[in-house]
Amino acid sequence: MEGDNLTQVSEFLLLGLSEDPKQQRLLFILFLSMYLVTGLGNLLITLAIVTDIRLHTPMYFFLANLAFVDICFTSTTIPKMLANHVTGHKGISYAGCLTQMFFFIWFICIDSFLLAAMAYDRYAAICHPLHYATSVTPQLCILLVAASWAAALGNSLTHTLSLTRLSFCTNNQVPNFFCDLSAMLKLACSDTFFNYAMVNTVGTLPLFFPFVGILVSYMRIFAAVMRIPSTKGKWKAFSTCGSHLSVVSLFYGTLIGVYFNPTSSHTAQKDTAAAVMYTVVTPMLNPFIYSIRNNDMKGALGALINKKSFSSR
Repeated sequence: MEGDNLTQVSEFLLLGLSEDPKQQRLLFILFLSMYLVTGLGNLLITLAIVTDIRLHTPMYFFLANLAFVDICFTSTTIPKMLANHVTGHKGISYAGCLTQMFFFIWFICIDSFLLAAMAYDRYAAICHPLHYATSVTPQLCILLVAASWAAALGNSLTHTLSLTRLSFCTNNQVPNFFCDLSAMLKLACSDTFFNYAMVNTVGTLPLFFPFVGILVSYMRIFAAVMRIPSTKGKWKAFSTCGSHLSVVSLFYGTLIGVYFNPTSSHTAQKDTAAAVMYTVVTPMLNPFIYSIRNNDMKGALGALINKKSFSSR
């Protein structure tokens, strides 16, 4: 059966986070609230950046794209989980599972590339301020975003198409609330050597290289900031990077915990908890992280909300 595109399983069961009915009701309310907050927060960030001409800069251009991708990212997993709870049916079709996994990998890779682009923007602004306007041009920003979408698309297609060659026999229970690639490979009853080889080579590139780029950028930023004579100047320079560093820590910290730890230390509970962090919590916190200490963003959000309130009267 190896090499066939056929599968004996037409549906998978998403086991979710709990079998306890009381816990399920609580989790439904919690995840629905988090999804609404994520969507509203990232939508407000996007609208504020688009409507406020003061925020038409490379840093906020990347942030608007990140906010939009985060809305798409959470929408690939949470609505299906909520719908399964409402209907009482945990199933997802084979095609639906592949589709969900495709978009999940696509958006998470775009997030990784965008975070690297934002790190480069901060590096150029702090280390080469006199050349910033000529080095980080609108054309370059558009090119970086387009390249992020294209490279992530290629990576996602590679994993999704390679999964179609596998056979799934009797075990169709996914120990998560979405179709995760690692969980799907464990359910396969045919040879997965090629798939794991792809995960360990091609699959690591959209996470490894952006992460290395972020580290190199911040090493140079740190060296440049330490040469600033005044403490106030150092604090001002570091403050422009604080939000981005917080998001990077949340994003890569949870991914490393799931995918780059020894297999022996993995349990279904740990993996699911970490998955909740990077699929739900991090996208929800991003709008708060980027706006709570950013006066320009707070001003733009205030103006947007006041404008909407005035127009509704």
